[in-house]
Amino acid sequence: MSNDEILLEKSDHVLTLTLNRPEARNAYSNELKDALLAGLDVAEADDDVRVVIITGAGTAFSAGGDLKAMQERTGMFAGDPPELRTKYRLGLQQVTRRFQSFEKPVIAAMNGAAIGAGLGLALNCDIRIAAEAAKMGATFTQIGLIPGDGSAYLLARAVGFPKALELILTSRVISARQALGMGLVNEVVEPERLMARSFEVAQEMVALPPKALSLAKALLYKTVHTDLETSLQMAAAFQGLTQSTQEHVDAVDDLLTSLRR
Repeated sequence: MSNDEILLEKSDHVLTLTLNRPEARNAYSNELKDALLAGLDVAEADDDVRVVIITGAGTAFSAGGDLKAMQERTGMFAGDPPELRTKYRLGLQQVTRRFQSFEKPVIAAMNGAAIGAGLGLALNCDIRIAAEAAKMGATFTQIGLIPGDGSAYLLARAVGFPKALELILTSRVISARQALGMGLVNEVVEPERLMARSFEVAQEMVALPPKALSLAKALLYKTVHTDLETSLQMAAAFQGLTQSTQEHVDAVDDLLTSLRR
C-alpha cells in the first residue's frame, strides 16, 4: 500500500507510515498532510493493525513547513490573514486533532531532523525513538512565526512549561542526546538500529490486549490535565469496560496457566 506522499507497509500487526518527500526533507505539503491523515484512517479501520510507526524517507524525519512554499506564498501559505487562519484550522491543526482522537499507539522513528511542525508531528506520537544524529527544534520564531500547528501545547506537555518556553523563545536546535535528557525523546539509538528498535517496541505493545491498550492510552491523555477525582471517575468507567472483555478473561487465564508451570 502506498501513494506518492506517504508509503504504507504492514508487518506483524504494525503499520509503518513513511513520509515520502525526501527532496523537500519531508516538509509538509497539502498532499502530504492529506496522505498522513488517510494513513491514520487506514490504520484505525484495520483491526489487524495494533501499532503505527511514523518515519521519514531520506535524511530527515520532517523539516516542518516548506520554506520554498512560504517564500512563494503558495499552497498552505497562500492567502490573506483570514484565509491563512482557516488554512491552519483545516490544515496542520487537523493533523494534531486527528492524533488526539487516534486510539492506537504511535511510535515516531526519528531518523533525522525534526524541525518546527516536523517536531510537532513527532510530539503527536506516543513514543519517540531518535537516531543518534537526529536534531530537533521548535524553530518557528527563527522565521518570524509562532507554533501554529499546536506544538506549543504539545511541547509543554512533553518537557514542561519552562523548558518549552526556552526552546520556543530561543529557536534552539538540540541534539538527540539533549532531547533524551529533557524527556523529549524516549530512546536514542544508532541509525542502523532505529527501525529495528522501533519495531521491537511496537511488538511489546502488539503482545498486549488491544482494547486495554487503547483505553489505557485514552485514559492517560484524557486525564493528564484533570484533577484526581475526574481521573478516578474516568478510570472506573474504563475499567468497567476492560474487565468485561474476552481479552481480559483470556489474558488472566494465560497468566495463571504460566504461573502454575
